[in-house]
Amino acid sequence: QEFYAEQALADPLAVFERLNTFGRSPFATFMRWHDRYLLSASPERFLKKAGQTLISQPIKGTRRRGDSPAADEENRRDLQNSQKDRAENVMIVDLVRNDLARHCEPGSVQVDELFGIYTFRTVHQMISTVRGTLRAGVHPIGALRSAFPPGSMTGAPKVMAMELIERYEHTRRGLYSGGVGYMTPVGDFDFNVVIRSILYNAASQYISVQVGGAIVYDSEPEQEYEECLLKAEAMIRALKG
Repeated sequence: QEFYAEQALADPLAVFERLNTFGRSPFATFMRWHDRYLLSASPERFLKKAGQTLISQPIKGTRRRGDSPAADEENRRDLQNSQKDRAENVMIVDLVRNDLARHCEPGSVQVDELFGIYTFRTVHQMISTVRGTLRAGVHPIGALRSAFPPGSMTGAPKVMAMELIERYEHTRRGLYSGGVGYMTPVGDFDFNVVIRSILYNAASQYISVQVGGAIVYDSEPEQEYEECLLKAEAMIRALKG
């Protein structure tokens, strides 16, 4: 789902500061390339390499923060106990395990945390952590390439899911659902997943916000659309000032 505005004038840095006041996200990014800006409040790590250790932390499962402590706890528990969200999450965890296993030591890929519930300023998220040991001699770019694009943004089976995305999605994703990060001279890196992000072209005065939800057998279309609106909420508030 894309929300966009044409003939839009924006102060990218001010929008970014407002966005991260609302979200305070661990993988926030401000990036400029000529007249194009990425203003991201991403909560999701795509892939990190530290020494020979690879870590991926896919997100599947979102709930709104409650208006009171009791309502907030109810929403958190609802996410924690949701069989649908757990099924989505474990599907992506299996996909990520397979992606990492291509270049990791046999038997080293493990799930450090499954169905962890993390609380952010506006939402609760279900996050799992997958870890593996990169085989000696494998170039860091090879590890990054084999895991891309992030499994949480494609679904499984990965190749078929991407073919369906190409066929049925009306808006090309572009940078959305990709990754932005850094790489050190020794080959360590840390990349996020480009979600909860605003793309702004100052030259054409075009602003784009893209959000989405997982489509599985027992998905409820109205609930999936409501989840899209929830994910877009902080970005729209930041743009409105």
